[in-house]
Amino acid sequence: MVMIETLVSVGLPTDEVLTIKKNSLKGVGCEGGKRVAVVTGIHGDELEGQYVCYELVKKITANMAYLKGTVDIYPSINPLGMESVSRAVPMSGLDMNKVFPGSEKGTVAENVAAKLLADIKGADICVDIHASNIFIREIPQVRIPSDDSGQLLKYAKMLNTDFVWVHDSNAVGEGSIAYSLRQEGVPTLVIEMGVGQRITKAYCQQLLIGIFNLMSKIGVWEGPVEKISHPMVSTDGAVHVIHSVEGGIFIPKVEHNMWVQKGTVIGDIVTPITGTVEEEVTAPEDGLIFSLREYPIVYEGSVIARLLSMRNGEM
Repeated sequence: MVMIETLVSVGLPTDEVLTIKKNSLKGVGCEGGKRVAVVTGIHGDELEGQYVCYELVKKITANMAYLKGTVDIYPSINPLGMESVSRAVPMSGLDMNKVFPGSEKGTVAENVAAKLLADIKGADICVDIHASNIFIREIPQVRIPSDDSGQLLKYAKMLNTDFVWVHDSNAVGEGSIAYSLRQEGVPTLVIEMGVGQRITKAYCQQLLIGIFNLMSKIGVWEGPVEKISHPMVSTDGAVHVIHSVEGGIFIPKVEHNMWVQKGTVIGDIVTPITGTVEEEVTAPEDGLIFSLREYPIVYEGSVIARLLSMRNGEM
């Protein structure tokens, strides 16, 4: 059974209505079975999850006999941000992923957060899909907090990503949907991949295979699943963040998701008006470039890349 429901409907000052919907897919005769929630679109400039939701719904609805539980899909939690190509909620400027658990008596964003949290509560697992911003491209990865890594790691390894980063970032910290759901007893996996305002189909297909594998492992999906790869696992201690020293235009010399040796030139920072190289950015260790600058303009201190050290990461 496929049921599209309106989760939130809020009147706006411009005589428009903010509407947030979910698609609830339930296997026939599977009442009381396990439930998976897939959330995306919390940041309006992150579009990778839109394609994942499209493919997920398409495949499940074409093979409903394989569905042995419930999959709730929330594709656009910040529709105003998506329409205006804005990371935050327009007008208020609030970051949706910093207002959880929210309040039904609060701002529009807080109201949405509270109702979303109440609706997902009770799910057996949640997958929260994000993309990077417009500045940095990321390989498909799961980010999990250090204080809950033991419980979440087994699920994270099922998602067919390249990397699992035990990392206490804003995406998993207090105020995020992941943190609030964990407080309610819902294991929540935060996905980061691709780049802002774009869809990377290969990454989306990779994650889609992982989601079906996860659903298969917990008994929600009985259809065929593709083989997944084993991710690298690391804590912050194995990650080097490489910043620029000079400002200018960054010209990469390596590819994203590339293994490099210590001293490899990652890229040059150049000044167009003088035709000179202001800085040669090099790798501090042997390792994998898992984040790489996408937007060429850089200033002093801009993030150029993140490198997973071969010496420290669990490969």
